[in-house]
Amino acid sequence: MKINKMLATVGVTGMLLGGVLAGCSSDSSSGSGDDGDKTVVELAGWGASPEEKELLQQTLEAFEEEHPNIEVKHEVVSDQYMDVMKTRLVGGEAADVFYLDASEAPGLIDTGVLEPLNDYVTDDFDLEDFQEPLLNAFKSEGTYYGFPKDFSTLSLFYNKEAFEEAGLEGPPETWEELQEYAEKLTVDEDGDGQPERFGLGISQELARQFYKFQPHGGQVTDSEGNAAFAGDNAIEALQPVVDMYTDEKTAGLPSDVGTDWGGDMFGQGKAAMVIEGNWTIPFLENNFQQLEFTTTELPTINGEKATAAFTVAYVMNKESEVKDASWELISYLTGKDGMEIWTSKGFALPTRQSVAEELGYADDPLRGSFIEGSAYAQPWQAGKNLPTIMNNFDNQFSSALLGEQSLEEALKKAQETANKEIGSAN
Repeated sequence: MKINKMLATVGVTGMLLGGVLAGCSSDSSSGSGDDGDKTVVELAGWGASPEEKELLQQTLEAFEEEHPNIEVKHEVVSDQYMDVMKTRLVGGEAADVFYLDASEAPGLIDTGVLEPLNDYVTDDFDLEDFQEPLLNAFKSEGTYYGFPKDFSTLSLFYNKEAFEEAGLEGPPETWEELQEYAEKLTVDEDGDGQPERFGLGISQELARQFYKFQPHGGQVTDSEGNAAFAGDNAIEALQPVVDMYTDEKTAGLPSDVGTDWGGDMFGQGKAAMVIEGNWTIPFLENNFQQLEFTTTELPTINGEKATAAFTVAYVMNKESEVKDASWELISYLTGKDGMEIWTSKGFALPTRQSVAEELGYADDPLRGSFIEGSAYAQPWQAGKNLPTIMNNFDNQFSSALLGEQSLEEALKKAQETANKEIGSAN
């Protein structure tokens, strides 16, 4: 799964009040309620790979076997997921239980359409088993509105053969070392400034840059939810990325080498290192079987460990008519048994520490770095105005990478424009 495709699925703005629903497919068309002697719970989510679809089906079958009085009717929303869900919530037609990405959670919680879950939680649900940053992504003012079903942090992927050729014995431990490594790993045989292989593949998206702010004392938004990333702290965090791209020519974008995303850029040997998520592992194993690679935690930034976390929760519709059964489903899917089935193949990683240990992911040479990072990761979210802030940042940061303006100018323009749009919308 590509991160930009995943984010495009969930990064939609505003609470829609009407309009035409995007196309969707469903395992069943009947609504929630009683179906004979069984209580029917509707579950909605976006599409997944065939392997993930099979795992989810196995998990739901195991749930129904343990809960013979409950039937789950699963629907896949195939396009514009959040547009569809927000429209249905306004119209009173949303599923009882549905997926919610962390980036959208603050905005949806603010509308009051989600069922608070604190009163449903019992001791045996074991809240302390979740990694705290992932759990708190769906918490507001002490109230839980969802529980995370899986996650990925970002790790550094590196080409072992390229490292050996460059005389590099281990991964970089600091961002400064990463810059040095990138220089040694960059290959420009023609000497024309357009490397055949970049030392590092990068992304211009805020979703891939925001975690760098905190170690420098910066932030994406202020306490009012306005953009607040244009200070000196953010410049200190991002200037090395701009310098590597514009001046040193040791970092490149996927588009610079004719690829769509970092995983493909890395797999084709056009970047010796990339910063990517767990979804990259099956992609590389399936498409580049001869590639010798491994992963490690991201290099420290300003002396601190930092990474991003992308996580999704199961949440309950506040208007559901089958809340007890809906909670039974949520508690199973995010409980130890259900999560172990769902994450058993490593396509998604478990948010519960006990499940990660049971499945051996903490010691896995490829997935261990993602598990380790979950303890200190920053969830990809920044309040209800994130879509507006993200769009403006991405546009202006791209301009800075292209040398059309300085990083300082780009961040100030992005912040000012975002806050004007936020002010107009309020």
